[in-house]
Amino acid sequence: MPNDDASLSEDTSQSYYDTPDVDGFYAAVWGGDDIHTGTYESPDEPVAQASLRTIEHAADTVADLLSPARAVLDLGSGYGGATRYLAERFGCRVTALNISESQNRRHRRTNAERGLDHLVEVVTGSFHDIPFADESFDVVWSQEAFCHSGDRPLLLREAVRVLKPDGALVFTDLMAREDASPADLEAAVARLGVDALATPAFYRRQLDQLGLSRTDFDDRSGQLVRHYERITEETRRREQELRGLISPGYVDTLLANLPLWVDSAHSGHLRWGIFHCRRG
Repeated sequence: MPNDDASLSEDTSQSYYDTPDVDGFYAAVWGGDDIHTGTYESPDEPVAQASLRTIEHAADTVADLLSPARAVLDLGSGYGGATRYLAERFGCRVTALNISESQNRRHRRTNAERGLDHLVEVVTGSFHDIPFADESFDVVWSQEAFCHSGDRPLLLREAVRVLKPDGALVFTDLMAREDASPADLEAAVARLGVDALATPAFYRRQLDQLGLSRTDFDDRSGQLVRHYERITEETRRREQELRGLISPGYVDTLLANLPLWVDSAHSGHLRWGIFHCRRG
């Protein structure tokens, strides 16, 4: 069961993502479908297009395990862009576990509009206490959700517990450089409701201890500067429009916080990429 730190981080994430301001921002600037870090091929590429490319790259690593007979669990599924992509491309069954009921309502509505609700089940719940039996899924998937966890060892144990013996875990996450101190990133990560970010080495150690093999980290940290610059550019360009969609106070918060992420990316204190590992 989740401990106090895990429960606190869940409460913070839920209260953050269940607000109209956050919902409106992600819909207007990030595209409202894939709210994750993008993989860019040009400096001015739309954020939504770059975010979709990340999903494509991650899916390619586990394509051998995805088919209509396979089952996927998406942890921290947001608005469901990845779940719909996987269901449409591979015909697999996807269970989306997410703590924000406001995101889940939009997720379910969009699935129905696109005729995918027969393949995607959206469940409101915690990734610290996954409500499914051992060895239930061929693939466990996640994108930039683990950074919200207050107990990442517990989260990883749960993720591996529900993997089938030949299953795969694939995830992206915002991480810290190995020698970065919590103080280096304190201001940027304050809104996440956690004290610090994990590092790639932390994930490697934890995954090794859990018996996962063939662990690969595709380090794409170089994308972070461009991604946060693009998010900041779009927010500034559309500032007046946003002030009509969401509260002016939240717009002010964004304009103050986003440059901190740009600075952290430029400083090299952040890491990001695609982890892919197999069970068995």
